Amino acid sequence: MEVDMDKRPTSKWIIRNIVLAVLFFAVLIMLTQLILKVVTRHNQVIVVPDFSELSVPDASIVAKRHGLRVEVTDSVYMARLERGHVYSQNPAPGSQVKKDRTIKLTINAKQIRMVPMPNLVGYSLRQAKTEILACGLTMGKLVYREDLATNNVLDQFIYGRYVAPGTEVEAETPVDLLLGLSPDDNQTYIPYLVGYTLPVARDNIFDNSLNLGNVSYDETVQTYQDTLSAMVYWQNPAYQSGVPVTMGTTVHIKLTTSQAKIAAR
Repeated sequence: MEVDMDKRPTSKWIIRNIVLAVLFFAVLIMLTQLILKVVTRHNQVIVVPDFSELSVPDASIVAKRHGLRVEVTDSVYMARLERGHVYSQNPAPGSQVKKDRTIKLTINAKQIRMVPMPNLVGYSLRQAKTEILACGLTMGKLVYREDLATNNVLDQFIYGRYVAPGTEVEAETPVDLLLGLSPDDNQTYIPYLVGYTLPVARDNIFDNSLNLGNVSYDETVQTYQDTLSAMVYWQNPAYQSGVPVTMGTTVHIKLTTSQAKIAAR
């Protein structure tokens, strides 16, 4: 049987070109993936640091160190946070982003916000508390004096001095109240506070005609944001069902972010 010698070179040429084409496309795919990886920084992410409580210049330094940028987009007023320092951020700490991402910051307002002092004399404690909070102020101490009407506001003070209604005072300033206390109606009860955040615990304390004493945090509370999420794990006096105490009694609390510590109570 004769072999067609002219067909051999043609077959080899076809096979060789197929192999070259396969190699060419393989290299092309590899190059494309490499270029995309460089352009999109595939799998190259940065963990967003926590900028809480930093000044804006310090936040910028930290951001630059991580290959990020920061931009102040809003401000709020928080009396317990240093003015001009970071209150919150977006994306949140721990988020994964690409290099050069801009982190939006909300800072504590640099200007002091002033609010008018309300007239609380003659109000009940509950009414006075509502008015104080609505005006942007906070509850201070409850001081009791014998009187016919329990929890009737007899006078109002800021840092031990009388402040006339309408006087401009700093927002979040604590307002102390002088209240009446009838000998026939002077008892209240210690509420159960474990598991509550500070604002909720504070409300429960004042709603029960008690004073908030020392507020402390354990080692799990490291940042301002931690203080917002921390919960009560200890209180003194402790909760005792059905055991009365005198109105105005001071309640001390300790807070933590450890759920195990709270559950243990």
